[in-house]
Parts: sequence; C-alpha cells; structure tokens
Amino acid sequence: MAEESMDFAVESLETPALTKAQLAELLFEQIGLNKRESKDMIDAFFDLISTSLVEGKDVKISGFGNFQIRTKAPRPGRNPRTGEAIPIEARRVVTFHASHKLKDQIQGGNGEG
Repeated sequence: MAEESMDFAVESLETPALTKAQLAELLFEQIGLNKRESKDMIDAFFDLISTSLVEGKDVKISGFGNFQIRTKAPRPGRNPRTGEAIPIEARRVVTFHASHKLKDQIQGGNGEG
C-alpha cells in the first residue's frame, strides 16, 4: 500500500505537459497519418518556427498567438549570493503573446471573438 501512495505522490509533483511525441500520436489517431508521417510533420512544424525565430522573423499563428524576437539591451546586474556587480550582455529572447481567442478559451469562454 505504501508503494501505491508513493507513486501517486511522485506523479502529483510532475507538471503535465503536452509533448511532441503526444502531438504526433494525436495526428496519427485523429487524422490518420501513419506514425512516421505524424512525427515528421510535427518536427517540420517546429523546425520552421525555430528557423524563422533564429532568422529574426516573428511567427504569428492565427487564433493561437505570436512568437516574437525581442532584443534586450545590456544592463548592470548583481550576483545575488555575493552582491558583486556583473554586466548582463545584450541578448535576444523569444516572447509569446496568446491571441484573444486563446485567452478566451483558457478563461472558459467559447473562443469566438
């Protein structure tokens, strides 16, 4: 019995996440692509997004949201342990902004609008 409750405790600590493998499995089950095609399609989709972002192009997915490249300026920082001042170099970061439709769906709305 103790083993079962321990398994439950470990599972409850994990953050549920949708993986690329699960997306490919959904394509296989719902659209009927074979498993290899499903995996290749998911990989190609994310490769296109990644490549566009690396090239500095924003990615807009209607009804879902926008991935945008933002350049952060250099700024002074501080090591939290030592208090030592350290420079933080300029860098590019990716931000994601959910569409209004996605935000409405997350809030329990119907996603229309």
